[in-house]
Amino acid sequence: MKRLHEAKVSGKTVLVRVDFNVPLDAEGRITDDRRIRQTLPTLNWLLEQGAAVVVCSHLGRPKGHDPKLSLKHLHNPLSDLLGRDVLFVDDCIGPKALHICKNIDPGDVVLLENLRFHPEEEQGDAEFAAQLAWNGSVYVNDAFGAAHRPHASISVIAQYFPKEKYAGLLMAAEVDNAERVLGGSKSPYIAVLGGAKVADKIPVLQNLIERLDGLFIGGGMAYTFLKAQGVAIGRSLCEDDRLEAARRILDRAAARGIPVLLPRDVVVAEAIDRPETARTVPVDSIPTDAMGLDIGPQTVEALAELLSGAQTVLWNGPVGVFEQAAFAQGTAGVAAALARACASGAYVLIGGGDTAAAIDQLSDPSLFSYVSTGGGALLEYLEGRELPGLAALT
Repeated sequence: MKRLHEAKVSGKTVLVRVDFNVPLDAEGRITDDRRIRQTLPTLNWLLEQGAAVVVCSHLGRPKGHDPKLSLKHLHNPLSDLLGRDVLFVDDCIGPKALHICKNIDPGDVVLLENLRFHPEEEQGDAEFAAQLAWNGSVYVNDAFGAAHRPHASISVIAQYFPKEKYAGLLMAAEVDNAERVLGGSKSPYIAVLGGAKVADKIPVLQNLIERLDGLFIGGGMAYTFLKAQGVAIGRSLCEDDRLEAARRILDRAAARGIPVLLPRDVVVAEAIDRPETARTVPVDSIPTDAMGLDIGPQTVEALAELLSGAQTVLWNGPVGVFEQAAFAQGTAGVAAALARACASGAYVLIGGGDTAAAIDQLSDPSLFSYVSTGGGALLEYLEGRELPGLAALT
């Protein structure tokens, strides 16, 4: 995989695939511009090298042309962040886009319209990819968050740039940091996994279990593991069809002598929308009419002990419904424990969109070694699967 610093881009027009899939409010204002800011090093490097830059991205899941999901909403914010005027084009292919992209000068920046306004993007259509490729003479993929998608602008377009395709600075950083928790991890290596769905994490666990020295499982997925051990979980979230897979993970960890920490106490409530009923109970005392929605303080303390002396830590998935204050203390406690581990010399990778959002809300991203932009892409990478966007660059 060739990296951006190997590119000679002076006087050339560079087509940059980014992941600007940012959240918008009802008025079309960006509520979190992290994904745009994290691409700025790549865009600024290209401009400093004397390139003209054409930026393309998807936004949301439109069905045809949807003005609410137009990249026009990103035009002014991107101009402000780059400190220069950005020209917006209301399509990403076709005569108008091609004419503009062929007649821009070094230092100019063009933002193309939402790629997914064309269904051919998600279909991986080669003709669409070819037309998009005409907008530049060099291709840079900086969209790690979409690298697991076999879409036209991700996995197909690179064939039209056989000698001029590169990984952007963000893409390279994502791969390098993911590799630190795969092949290059230092022991003791602890994984902290949460989130709602066991199905999302079982493949990751199957791939990582041989590398780990300790494992913590929290969040909604923990109740499937608890039930697999015979614990009564009340009305807590559970994937009954994953109970056997959970048992196999626990058995494999036991065979390897890896300590697995499950919640010891939990915050329960009658329902997510009934925070006034929240209370902390031992994990073996979950009422039949209640559901677990966060981990308790004893569990946070036990996790801090598990992390003592850790050299590598992966955290993927919140451990509670952190969006509500009544169920956010567990995730805040995990963040604090991991920040202390990082300050003590551990490499701490934070992965997943929800986990990054939790860090923004409850902690400070600068306290950790790296906060990944990849949700599904990072999970698939940690599963050991080949990502189409990376394969296309090699």
